[in-house]
Amino acid sequence: MHPDILIVDEPTRGIDVGSKSEIHNLIRALARQGYAVIVISSEMPEVLHVSDRIIAMYSGRITEVFTAEEVSEDKLIQAISGIEVEKAG
Repeated sequence: MHPDILIVDEPTRGIDVGSKSEIHNLIRALARQGYAVIVISSEMPEVLHVSDRIIAMYSGRITEVFTAEEVSEDKLIQAISGIEVEKAG
């Protein structure tokens, strides 16, 4: 099969550190090959490590969309906690 979109939910839950690294490498390789990979994870480091773009949600609503370059752990925590972030401008 060659899907256009691959959705992985908690891809490394309960897996040892070495295997996690291999799975992360596989996810990144698939993305480099042009696959759209949606990673659903409760592990913040995993989300930050494998994502090019992060869509944060709270109570079923999108609260923020980040690129890998602009996201930080603090910004992501605020977005998934429903905390309104004051925007300069």
